[in-house]
Amino acid sequence: METLQEVKTRVYKFGNKTADGNSTMKNLLGGKGANLAEMGLIGIPVPPGFTITTEVCTEYNKFGQDAVVKMITREVEDAIENIENIMGSKFGDKEDPLLVSVRSGARVSMPGMMDTVLNLGLNDEVVVGLAEKSGNERFAWDSYRRFIQMYGDVVLGMKPESKEDIDPFEEIMEALKHKRNIELDTDFTVQDLKDLCYDFKDAVKKRTGHDFPTNPWDQLWGAVVAVFNSWNGDRAVYYRNMNGYPSEWGTAVNVQAMVYGNMGDNSGTGVCFTRDAGTGENLFNGEYLINAQGEDVVAGTRTPQQITKIGSLRWAELAKVEEAERAELYPSLEELMPEIYNELNEYQQKLELHYKDMQDMEFTMQDGKLWILQTRNGKRTGAAMVKIAMDSLKEGLITEEQAILQIEPNKLDELLHPVFDPKALKSANVIAQGLPASPGAATGQIVFFADEADKFKKSILVRIETSPEDLEGMNIATGILTARGGMTSHAAVVARGMGKCCVSGAGALKINYKNRTLIVDGHEYHEGDWISLNGSTGNIIEGKVATIEPELSGEFAEIMELSDKFATMKVRTNADSPKDAKVAVKFGAQGIGLTRTEHMFFEVDRIKAMREMILSDTVKGRKEALDQLLPMQREDFEGIFEAMAGLPVTVRLLDPPLHEFVPHALAQQKELAEEMHISLEAVKNKIAELEEFNPMLGHRGCRLGITYPEITEMQARAIIEAALNLKERGIEAKPEIMIPLIGTIAEFENQEAVIRATANKVFEERNDTIEYLVGTMIEIPRAALTADLIAKKAEFFSFGTNDLTQMAFGYSRDDAGKFLPIYIEHGILKVDPFEVLDQEGVGQLVKMGTEKGRSTKPNLKVGICGEHGGEPSSVEFCFNTGMNYVSCSPYRVPIARIASAQAAIKKQA
Repeated sequence: METLQEVKTRVYKFGNKTADGNSTMKNLLGGKGANLAEMGLIGIPVPPGFTITTEVCTEYNKFGQDAVVKMITREVEDAIENIENIMGSKFGDKEDPLLVSVRSGARVSMPGMMDTVLNLGLNDEVVVGLAEKSGNERFAWDSYRRFIQMYGDVVLGMKPESKEDIDPFEEIMEALKHKRNIELDTDFTVQDLKDLCYDFKDAVKKRTGHDFPTNPWDQLWGAVVAVFNSWNGDRAVYYRNMNGYPSEWGTAVNVQAMVYGNMGDNSGTGVCFTRDAGTGENLFNGEYLINAQGEDVVAGTRTPQQITKIGSLRWAELAKVEEAERAELYPSLEELMPEIYNELNEYQQKLELHYKDMQDMEFTMQDGKLWILQTRNGKRTGAAMVKIAMDSLKEGLITEEQAILQIEPNKLDELLHPVFDPKALKSANVIAQGLPASPGAATGQIVFFADEADKFKKSILVRIETSPEDLEGMNIATGILTARGGMTSHAAVVARGMGKCCVSGAGALKINYKNRTLIVDGHEYHEGDWISLNGSTGNIIEGKVATIEPELSGEFAEIMELSDKFATMKVRTNADSPKDAKVAVKFGAQGIGLTRTEHMFFEVDRIKAMREMILSDTVKGRKEALDQLLPMQREDFEGIFEAMAGLPVTVRLLDPPLHEFVPHALAQQKELAEEMHISLEAVKNKIAELEEFNPMLGHRGCRLGITYPEITEMQARAIIEAALNLKERGIEAKPEIMIPLIGTIAEFENQEAVIRATANKVFEERNDTIEYLVGTMIEIPRAALTADLIAKKAEFFSFGTNDLTQMAFGYSRDDAGKFLPIYIEHGILKVDPFEVLDQEGVGQLVKMGTEKGRSTKPNLKVGICGEHGGEPSSVEFCFNTGMNYVSCSPYRVPIARIASAQAAIKKQA
């Protein structure tokens, strides 16, 4: 039976320019803990504290609360004593109290996904001591009020579970505001705050049946356990699944001495970025609030102010605030507290230079003293990511390799999304203005609740402000609109991380959740009404707005060109038409790895001939129908070969079962019978004859070509003739003919013979030749197991991992949606194997097939054409397996190019 290890460090201290850890220990200390330690070591003023490691979280989930708490108690007590010695105050002391914050910290940034508790250590006696020590009674009771609410929500389960539930704390505060005729929390008097504390504790007793805990150590252990529990909370699990983070990573717990931004007009808190997270512009920016604590800035309950003067001027222009009003009511930190601003500016420059990446920092000003609470590599949009990487390279901050590695391949997808048509915007009705929190163009129908975001095919989630509980709805929605919150609000930060269009802080919006209405300037909009968001300008537009394809930036072209310098594995595309081929070439595709010929048969003018071929009972009849399809296929191939201009093109012969091409509705069957001049009964009988119990494993792929060799003959002729026609026009074509679904060498030999004979016949007819290859798609496990035999004949392998995954797992891709989400939720599978290549199982078949094939034919060309060819971790696996290329859909070509370059760089390191 596995037991907890006795000799092991589980708590790492930091503070006073010393630390047990550093920034290289993110897997153990989490990103936040590792960076807190690192900042202390390089001289940044960080409140002292300690980190309980991510391994303890894993142990907690395995061995339970009692065993783990017992194991770490002594280390935690020692670490608290270290904070006491540095700060000169004592945890739980009534006269000189030390208060702490308790925060989560996974190895990757998960903004708002897990829980935080501030001001821990307060009770009815300690709050009096804090008031006397600080000489600020209002600050002490405000901190106590915040602590009871946070602890009640996070630890005691008071947080509402659904939109129908009422937050008891918010209800109490709103009632008092109404009674006192005030709007902001900062308007509460000392007596108001005292009354709130007592009312909050009564609400806790009423809801939980227990008194609010008064012992600081009980409070601390309750908060630590709550952070561990939050790792498996619904929103954290959803965020992990959305980003593919493993559950076994766990979260660290960071405990720090409290510093207070709510001590009055000489205190405050804020969030800042060393560069613009939306555009990538090299501009220090951020937001702050006077007399506030950290959660106030991201919650959006008060309008934050800008850190820099230039940022304040830009904000005022967007918010239509006059200069005089801005200077008086919304001054920048640079203008209001120049000394603090200059110190903060110095630290942001130092941290970006140290980490060599754009930083997202949190800070607190306590009575004129600046503290840095956190730094991390900032979340950014796809456009900002590319610009920051290239700008940092040109500035000499990073190397070419580091620039490539700073790119998150999947985020490039954001740059390829449509944008609003400037012509359509000219006549658009702009109904309100907000802050451009996350760029993009979004058109959808209004929904007011996150759990209803899937009510419409395209929805715009409209909220007063968002919270971490809204994550799933934010992910589903096309765009996000909030009435409150600035550029660092929860909505803004999470939307940028998702690459989702977001407009925040649109103060003109009057949102009524009960009536499900949005009122703007006297006009009422209802759930289901269409609106559009311009995340680049902050404009909110009535109705739908037309979109166009985006123009890619110069930096995008530069990063792509740079990736080609390092990538050794090529990237091809899956394309079935000249249009798709041209798009892929535009994105840098180096050939086509899969042209699915069956897609060409579904067009109206072709499906009839295809059906004639299927319904024919004689070879002669089938050939006559195929003769009608030949020029159409040839024309398609000519267009594709021309678009690729001398790059290799892999053409897969007909693959799906024939029943997919025949009509199944009675009306269409009658129409077909009339066109074919045969009886309806004959049509029905033929369709019934084509039906299979398991068509996935039935009469398809090479089995069709073996049964009906005239199909293979027609397709081979179309390919070869198309290549020769281009040759006559001075355009090189490099066809690679791929035989699908083979499981034996005999199947390959049968079809290869038909292809070679047909090609030779065309060469004789035309008195000309072209070079071409004949290879196969490895998509049946037996083909991978016998790849050394198949390679004696095949000139290339292309792994069809879509079907290979189905057959290796025994999952039907069409039916797996019924159980795969449950498998992932319960940890039976970490990810969907149809989205991310299963390296442990399917990957071993791929590796074995490659090695066996090259043991027979060392120069065998090997690629992958399943959808995994555009997924970054799968691309890296393909590189490490020694493939010559990966192939993916046109819009994923840039992603695969970066992933290929990153794989090569990582191997060199």
